[in-house]
Amino acid sequence: MPEIPRPLQNLATWIETNPGSAFAAFAALHAVLWTVLPAALYPNLPLDLIEALTYGREWQLGYDKLPPLPWWLVEIAHRMVGYDFAYYLLAQIAVLSALWLVFITARRIVGARGAFVAVLIVDAIHYFNFTAAKFNHDVIQLPFWALAGYAFHAGLRRGRLIDWALLGLAVGGALWAKYFVVVLAAPLALFVLADDDARKSLRTPGPWIAILVALIVMAPHILWLVANDFLPFRYAEARAAVASGLIDHILHPGSFAASQIGFLVPAFVVALPLFWPRTPPTEKPADGFDDRIVTLLAFGPLVTVLLLSAASGRGTIAMWGYPLFLFLGVWLVMKARQAAAGVRLARIVALATAATVIYAAAFVVNYDVLPRFDHRYRAVHYPGDVLASELSKRFRAATGYPLAYVIGPMWDGGNVGHYAPEQPRVLIDGRPGRAPWIDLSDLASKGAVVLWTDSDPLVIPVGLRNVAADAQVQEPFTIPYRRGDHTVSVGWAILRPQPVHASLSPPP
Repeated sequence: MPEIPRPLQNLATWIETNPGSAFAAFAALHAVLWTVLPAALYPNLPLDLIEALTYGREWQLGYDKLPPLPWWLVEIAHRMVGYDFAYYLLAQIAVLSALWLVFITARRIVGARGAFVAVLIVDAIHYFNFTAAKFNHDVIQLPFWALAGYAFHAGLRRGRLIDWALLGLAVGGALWAKYFVVVLAAPLALFVLADDDARKSLRTPGPWIAILVALIVMAPHILWLVANDFLPFRYAEARAAVASGLIDHILHPGSFAASQIGFLVPAFVVALPLFWPRTPPTEKPADGFDDRIVTLLAFGPLVTVLLLSAASGRGTIAMWGYPLFLFLGVWLVMKARQAAAGVRLARIVALATAATVIYAAAFVVNYDVLPRFDHRYRAVHYPGDVLASELSKRFRAATGYPLAYVIGPMWDGGNVGHYAPEQPRVLIDGRPGRAPWIDLSDLASKGAVVLWTDSDPLVIPVGLRNVAADAQVQEPFTIPYRRGDHTVSVGWAILRPQPVHASLSPPP
C-alpha cells in the first residue's frame, strides 16, 4: 500500500480527536462547493426549479403532479432572497440536515468517529452532491427520512414520547414531500409487528402517538387528495410503466437494483479501507437490537421498492433511490468492526476527498466544457431570461399593457413566468384543469402571451387554442442558447387585453 502523506495523517489524527468539529467543517465545505458550482455553471434554472416557481407562488394544498412542500420552500426562498443561488443553498440545507441526522443516529451506535465515516461513505453517492443541486421532491425527502430513522431508533431504544412524536412528524412531513413515503412507513410498521423487542413498544403510548401525529400532519393534504379525486396519483401512475408481460415482473425490479448498485460503487470504494486489508476485529459487535434496526433502515425501503415492482410488474425510476441509502454507511461501519482511526481513517478521508473532486470536476466538464463540443441539449443553457425579456417588451409595445399571463407549456411558460420583469402567471399547457387557480375572466381582461417552441411557429398548437382561439399570431423569432450551438425557435401570439370582459367559463 502507498504511504500516507503526512498532511493527510495529520488531518486523520485531528478527525479522530474532533469528529464533531470534523463534521461541521465537512458540512461547511460541502455547502459552499455545491452551492457555488450550480450558481456559477447554470445560466438558467433547471426544470425542477422553474416548475417550483410556477407552482409555488399559488400556495395550493395540492397540485396535479406532486405534493406541494418543495414548491412552497422554493417560493419562500424566492421571496426572502430573490437570487438563484438561494435555491441551490436550499438543496444543501436539505442534504446536510439529513446527513447531520444520520451522524447523530450513528454516534449512539458506532461512536462519533464511526458516525463521521458513515457520513463520508454515503456522501460518495451522487444523490447527495452532483444531482442534489436541482432541488426537488427527491431532495426534500432526505431530511424527513433521516429524521424518521433517528426517531425510530431512539423511540425503540429509549421509549421517550418525544422520539415517537418526532417519528410521526417525520413520516407525516415526508408525505408533503413525496408520496414515496409509503416504502419507508411500511417496513417500519412491519418491523414493529415482527421483531420481538420492537413489539414490546406496542404496549406503550409511543407508536400510537407517532401514528396520531403523522395523521394530524398529513390531514390537510389527504383531505385535498380526497376532494380532488387523488389527482396527482395519475401522474405517478403514468411515470411507472405498466407491465407488458410476466418478464417485466423480473426486468423492472432487476433494472432498478442494477442502477442503484452502479450508483453505490463510489460509496463502497470509500468504505473499502474498513474491510481491507482484513485484520481481526477491534470493535465489539453491535447490540443485536441495534443491528436489526440499522439493517432495517439500510435495506428495508429498498426491499419494499423491489417487492412492489416485482409484484406489480411496473417500471421504476432510477432517481427513486434518493432516500434509500441514508443509513447504508452506518450499517457498513457497524459490520466492519474496525476502529475508524489511523491509517484506515486516513485512507477513507483520501478516498472521500477524491470522490468529491471527481464529482466536482465532472460537474464542471458536463456544464462548461462539453457544451462547446458535444452538441447535447442541456436545459440549464436555455435562454429563459432573453426569451422572457423579449416577450415582455413585445407584448407591452403591442398592447400598452404589462404582461400578466402566459399560456404555454410548463418549461417555456415557466421560464417567462420567472424571468420576465412582471413575473406573469402561467396557464400551464392552456389547460385550466392544470392551473385551476387562474381566473379566466381576469386573464381575458389583462390579456396574455401564447407561447410554443416545439411546432410550427406560425400555427398555434391545438392544445393552446382552447383558451386562446382569438389570439393573433406574431412574427416568430429565434434565440441562441446560453452555451453550445442550440437555438430556440419561438412561436408566439397575443391574446389582447379586454378590460371590460364578461366572466368566462372554462372550456370542457
